[in-house]
Amino acid sequence: MDWITIVTVLAILQFVWFGIQVGSLRAKHEIKAPSMSGAPEFERMFRIHYNTMEQLVVFLPALWLYAHMVNPVWGAGFGVVYLIGRFVYRAAYLKDPAGRSAGFTLTFIPAAVMLIWVLIVAVRNLI
Repeated sequence: MDWITIVTVLAILQFVWFGIQVGSLRAKHEIKAPSMSGAPEFERMFRIHYNTMEQLVVFLPALWLYAHMVNPVWGAGFGVVYLIGRFVYRAAYLKDPAGRSAGFTLTFIPAAVMLIWVLIVAVRNLI
């Protein structure tokens, strides 16, 4: 389970780093809280950070359930794909929000696969 712990910490640190970038851009463009709009660069980074939070709500439980019920090493592998997907998403969204689909897919698919796999295993265990 150490691999799952490492992936979990990296996912949380990635989220924190994105948040620090939001704060930095807020200061750079003098966007006073609680305002959520201003410079396009700030708005994009804010959306990246917020979307990452939305994805973490699905990813982290999926990761831990999968590690517990299926295989922690494979779970960590799915987690690495998720982390890479978040960076791809970030790079694409900052450049052009319309190009974010590859990064989103690399984020969503691992979590969806793990959740479906866990559900199948849980149902199979009940039968």
